[in-house]
Amino acid sequence: MVRLILASQSPARTKLLAEAGIQHSVLVSDVDEAAVQARYGVTDPHDTALLLARAKAEAVAALPEAEGALVLGCDSVFEFDGEAHGKPYTPDIARERMLRMSGNAGVLHTGHWLVDCRDTDGDDDGGEPGSGATLGAVASAAVAFMEMDPEEIEAYIATGEPLHCAGSFTIDGLGGAFIRKVDGDPHAVVGLSVSTLRGLLASANVRITDLWPAP
Repeated sequence: MVRLILASQSPARTKLLAEAGIQHSVLVSDVDEAAVQARYGVTDPHDTALLLARAKAEAVAALPEAEGALVLGCDSVFEFDGEAHGKPYTPDIARERMLRMSGNAGVLHTGHWLVDCRDTDGDDDGGEPGSGATLGAVASAAVAFMEMDPEEIEAYIATGEPLHCAGSFTIDGLGGAFIRKVDGDPHAVVGLSVSTLRGLLASANVRITDLWPAP
């Protein structure tokens, strides 16, 4: 049986995979995102999302627990006014961003990186040989926001939800109330595009249906 490991602690990502019927386990990487970005220098938001997704996938793929599995790393970066916005972490940063985003639009980039850790010669139990693949792709979607008054922004920040989300918002939680329109894959805004994953798996000679529960 094909095993998929999600190299992310995001509850939204694992929930999305579960709802799509994709069996997986979670193994969180210890990647220091700031250190990775500092090492590679300034990149645009699209490339930053892919760079961080790759770093997470490769860190987990190097662990003994990943032997014989496929490892998927993901990372999301929100592009607004030409700037890359990751997680705000503090109420002050979230407030400043949301006041600017009110009534405007940006692009959410979600990077995906897949590493095939299966033995390329197959395993002793007759499992399919691995492809040796290590590759990635970015799924992007434009997000348009409704006007948000300061009281709504304060109430949203008080919930704590936007502090740990790229761009200071979610689409699948309380923040969905402030999103007017999404142009592109809505799953990319959640943080993991299932259709993008399907394409990456195909490059590793795996069908996404191989990860569905047996009937």
